[in-house]
Amino acid sequence: MNSPRKIVVIGSGFAGLSAAALLAQSGHHVTVLEKNSQPGGRAGIWEKDGFTFDMGPSWYWMPEVFENFYKLFGKTTSDFYELKRLDPGYRIFYKNEEQIDVPASLEELVNLFEQKEKGSGAKLKKFLAEARYKYETAMSDYVFRISDSVTEYLDLKLLIKSFQMQIFQSLRSEVRSKFSNPSLVSLLEFPVLFLGSTPDKTPAMYSMMNYADLVLGTWYPMGGMNQIVKAMVKLAESNGVKILLNKEVTKIEIRNKKAKRIYTTGEVFDADIVVAGSDYHHTEQFLLSEAHRTYDNTYWQKRTMSPSSLLFYIGVNKCLTGLLHHNLFFDADFEQHANEIYDTPQWPTNPLFYACLTSKTDPTAAPEGMENLFLLMPLAPGIEDNEQLRQKYFSMMVERMEKRIGQKFRANIIVNRSYCIKDFEKDYNSFKGNAYGLANTLKQTAILKPKMISTKVNNLFYTGQLTVPGPGVPPSIISGQIVAKEVNKQIEKQLI
Repeated sequence: MNSPRKIVVIGSGFAGLSAAALLAQSGHHVTVLEKNSQPGGRAGIWEKDGFTFDMGPSWYWMPEVFENFYKLFGKTTSDFYELKRLDPGYRIFYKNEEQIDVPASLEELVNLFEQKEKGSGAKLKKFLAEARYKYETAMSDYVFRISDSVTEYLDLKLLIKSFQMQIFQSLRSEVRSKFSNPSLVSLLEFPVLFLGSTPDKTPAMYSMMNYADLVLGTWYPMGGMNQIVKAMVKLAESNGVKILLNKEVTKIEIRNKKAKRIYTTGEVFDADIVVAGSDYHHTEQFLLSEAHRTYDNTYWQKRTMSPSSLLFYIGVNKCLTGLLHHNLFFDADFEQHANEIYDTPQWPTNPLFYACLTSKTDPTAAPEGMENLFLLMPLAPGIEDNEQLRQKYFSMMVERMEKRIGQKFRANIIVNRSYCIKDFEKDYNSFKGNAYGLANTLKQTAILKPKMISTKVNNLFYTGQLTVPGPGVPPSIISGQIVAKEVNKQIEKQLI
């Protein structure tokens, strides 16, 4: 290869760590600058009074993405943590006391569908077979593309596959053409609530997430999701990456169309190449001068963002019954909440929410005889956030939980921390306090996402959930792989 470059990666989220580890493996001198006091970005941990909380991601889907990443370094998942498949994967609470436990076994799942709606078992098999095709095609032909130009997709076979993947059809029409039972429909539509749009505006290709969920399964890394961060940090540092904490980047200095110096709180770093795993909007609008921005503020204001979230980290000093590890409270109007996120942004009238009881699987998450409870309510980004509103919805969620599980626990809460829009903005410089990046709408897919390669600065690259392939832990890891490959490619061509 050409001579090693001095590379600065801004941010130590999954995309930043992924890129840093691979670039260091290629022989470059890589420094990661992290704003906060621990690596991992949104996947940090918070510890209090014997409770350990994963602060962000809590669903472990697409296990092969993690395994394939570790293999790039001659490692396997089990070298870092024990992975346990959850069975049932999760519980859904519906209206009128109905609830469904989603089994890990496909045969049991087919039987469950058939019980709910005659003939739907066979339809589910067909639906998941099509979803499998989309998933495998996406993982081989789509997600590892940098999506810098439409010419990447000017391939007849790929265009045919695009139609077969139903990119131009909505997920809603795909699901509802096969199923009519409201409970089954919401089970299949729920993953897109976190992709950033309503099912009628999300491409049907995202039924591949149903394959990831229902066939590949829901897993848990014992010790918590932060074990993934620890694994990636270990890989990065073993390849020579320097990870510096409490180094908030305040300015990127450009000379002759190249990023030359990175200013932080208290220190300046020289760079041959910069990879921004930080919030794309913040990086452009606040770290670069106007002349060096690929996109102006008008562009960003027109983007459709994924939801923010109202989160609560709760320690309960007794055991809770009636809950699994993952629980979805869909005992409210799905359409109304979705519209109040995406169409008429406001605090929801009657929210859907998610409850994670980590201690149900992992005894290290809470003291003996106690529970680690994590609540998440999807919320429109950029709206008002104050303590009064947070507590109003906390009471609403707890009261509904107590009613459904038939157990009071509010008086037993000994740890309680909220986290919402203002915190996402403060800790991660998150645009409008979003939690998941850009919405995965058709108008924001592939080449229509913000570009990984700056058009104004020759040695500046972007990675993470605001660019390809999109939001989520596995896509972020893949995003880091894509940008690392592109950086090395441009070095080989002596473009940087």
